[in-house]
Amino acid sequence: MIVRVNNNDVEFALRVLKKKVQKAGMIREIRRRQYYEKPSERRRRKKREGIKNAQKRDMASII
Repeated sequence: MIVRVNNNDVEFALRVLKKKVQKAGMIREIRRRQYYEKPSERRRRKKREGIKNAQKRDMASII
């Protein structure tokens, strides 16, 4: 990722970088890959995530 620093404003550039990394989901991915995940655990996690996303979609359509 590239973040330009304008007028030596490093603080602002760091905030922009953090936002980009957060939006890309890189931190979550790094934490998830920090340890080996067995294939059965991966399937279980994917299934839970799918159920969670479906519930979010259902709640969003109700509102």
